[in-house]
Amino acid sequence: MLKATFGAGCFWCIENDYRKNGVTSTSVGYMGGHVKNPTYEDVCTDTTGHAEVIQVEYDPSKISYRTLLDIFWSNHDPTTLNRQGPDVGKQYRSAIFFHTPEQEREARESKDALEKSGKYGKKIVTEIVPATEFYKAEEYHQQYYQKCGLV
Repeated sequence: MLKATFGAGCFWCIENDYRKNGVTSTSVGYMGGHVKNPTYEDVCTDTTGHAEVIQVEYDPSKISYRTLLDIFWSNHDPTTLNRQGPDVGKQYRSAIFFHTPEQEREARESKDALEKSGKYGKKIVTEIVPATEFYKAEEYHQQYYQKCGLV
């Protein structure tokens, strides 16, 4: 199994989209900050540097990283800096955290192609950065939509 990690605003929103698409498992949490073991309350202060992220484990023989990228791009607005809809703050930034050089290459190619397509009419602000330590969010955040009966 391989890992992929994406920040696309609120982690509740994007987790369900990955759970429907051949991914082995998902976890929501925090990545990219400077505080060890942050809580949801810590991250919401917009002072820890973390992004809300979805980390997926996947079998590349069943779903490609390129397909995971397509899900990422289609489920948020990559042109809004530190914001998705009503959610504002660096924790809601658009980010791809790569785990391998191949993931970095594919992410950059995918972003470049999308930017050249003109689909958004604005510059894509998604950061593409190395994965750092993943901190799993509190249990009540995991599979939130299923727990609330929203799917």
